Amino acid sequence: MLRYRILTAAILVPLVVAGVLYASSEALAAAFGLFVVLGGREMARLCGLPSPAAQWVYALLLGLLLAALYRWADAALTERLQVLAGLFWLMATLALFNIRRPLPRVSGLRPAMAALGLAQLAVAWLSVMDLHAHGSRGPALLLFLLVLIWTADSAAYFAGRAFGRHKLSPQVSPGKTWEGAAGGLLGALACGLAFHRLQLAAVPLPALLGLCLLTAAVSIGGDLWESLLKRQAGLKDSGTLLPGHGGVLDRIDSLIAAAPVFALGLRLLEGMA
Repeated sequence: MLRYRILTAAILVPLVVAGVLYASSEALAAAFGLFVVLGGREMARLCGLPSPAAQWVYALLLGLLLAALYRWADAALTERLQVLAGLFWLMATLALFNIRRPLPRVSGLRPAMAALGLAQLAVAWLSVMDLHAHGSRGPALLLFLLVLIWTADSAAYFAGRAFGRHKLSPQVSPGKTWEGAAGGLLGALACGLAFHRLQLAAVPLPALLGLCLLTAAVSIGGDLWESLLKRQAGLKDSGTLLPGHGGVLDRIDSLIAAAPVFALGLRLLEGMA
């Protein structure tokens, strides 16, 4: 399993980096949009849509929503959606950290959760594209967000393996610990310091470090949210598309939460500078 995981990452990471840095906004919107639509099919499964046909209809609806946002979403609408998403992820992260009761398996269609999944995926896609279109620095800013998430996730994994003693949210994700989360936040601080040295954004260092910490924290919340959905659905992975990594949602769960928070926070901090 670890061999497949490393091999898949070795193929995907260079493709993602090249796409972020060198693809046009239109090409990136299409490529990432396709990836998100595939994640939408997995979301439909987690939310109880019973048949593959129904899951693909859900994915098609998501694709149409992304196309509509690409065509009509302006800066004001994008910011409002990011504010709503940011508030949701802040509250969801705090709530997920505090779940201590066993989570029963949930059967049948959950319409509210399915609608929420559409909104989460759509706003995450919109925020990624919004960040990529952030002037000439946009591709570098988007790549930094990805590196921030990857670094925080890796630091949390290794810190948890080495020092983990106290469970973060044992009923949602038994493997996560407070020590691992602390390691992830330290990794985020290191990324923030590197980001400041690169001078990609005119944001004071304390504010930038605060944004990196907040982004890393909600990325953990995004991971826990998907774990919650999988546990309620009785599934180990959201899918099998990526060998060693599970499904699409297993790879972008942190980004779904982090993208709107980081994109909105960066815009607000630059506006205040």
